[in-house]
Amino acid sequence: MRTGTASLPLHGGHCPPWLFERMQRLGPAILEIIVREYGPGEVLRRLSDPFWFQAFGCVLGFDWHSSGLTTTLCGALKEGLRGREKDLGFVIAGGKGRTSRRTPEEIVAAADRLALTSLKPGDLVYASRMAAKVDNTAVQDGYQLYHHVFIFTFDGRWAVVQQGMNEGTRLARRYHWLGEGVKDFVCEPHAAVCCDAKGETLNMVAGEGQVSRRMVTELAREEPNKVVNEFKRILDRGMPDLPLPWRHDVPRASYLNKALLKVYAAQPRDFAAVLGVEGVGPKTVRALAMVAEVAYGAPASFRDPVRYSFSHGGKDGHPYPVDRREYDRSIAVLEQALAAAKIGRTDKLQALKRLAGISP
Repeated sequence: MRTGTASLPLHGGHCPPWLFERMQRLGPAILEIIVREYGPGEVLRRLSDPFWFQAFGCVLGFDWHSSGLTTTLCGALKEGLRGREKDLGFVIAGGKGRTSRRTPEEIVAAADRLALTSLKPGDLVYASRMAAKVDNTAVQDGYQLYHHVFIFTFDGRWAVVQQGMNEGTRLARRYHWLGEGVKDFVCEPHAAVCCDAKGETLNMVAGEGQVSRRMVTELAREEPNKVVNEFKRILDRGMPDLPLPWRHDVPRASYLNKALLKVYAAQPRDFAAVLGVEGVGPKTVRALAMVAEVAYGAPASFRDPVRYSFSHGGKDGHPYPVDRREYDRSIAVLEQALAAAKIGRTDKLQALKRLAGISP
């Protein structure tokens, strides 16, 4: 039943301290209920669902049409759960900006601090780095990553929520990963990619791009001079008529030669290994894909992986201001229910489950 409308304009601002403090309490309380009912693996599955993630942010009082929902929600959960990881069975690492680059060391430190001897931190660090490499280098959609959060359980399951910004359009794009659904890091690995606009994209992880990935890998193992000379010939003949405007961000031959020397020394076995070589960025992959398509007839994919959409702005009372009194009441109800459940009284949690079952 339609009961009204809401205007959702773009707007700026920051999350006020009073709201962030409450998000740090209510968010973890909801996740604790999920852990109690379904286990920590369900937290990963829900955070990797773009619709649930967006709705979760709304429940915590953050405007649904804000790109800031991603960073603020993840930050509030990480802070609110700090020190409680052993009770809940999962860890949140990473964050925004420089914090995102500390994700590998946070993973290793958490495994050591919590004495997770059965865990292989190196595998999780690899998953974290590959997820970032894919979305920043293999999927060239114009969005530069600035936020990366890696969530993992004590038995090694993981999920990623990361976001990029397009400086030209000032729009954000969010990438969701769920480890249990990743069969191959470089072939359709995402749980979802969310943005309110599709664009011109070089998508090296598309299912139909297998031939291109194989050809790029073979080129990466070739003598760099051979690839660079072919690249120069393509430039001298003029840019090919390809769907993606190759004129943007095309590397100089000297730069390409330097990058290819690193790849050639590594002799990568597959495309994932190509991406994993330090110094291999979007320009190098784009040049290799160009040579693979023009010189060897291995076309790359230009299908934008966006499947869901969300809009962007800020949080300042749209579609209505947060009712602090009701917010605090919700926190109190959940915290009391959880406290009671810890001593065997689960009646409030059961009532909340029944309420969820009959809610429209």
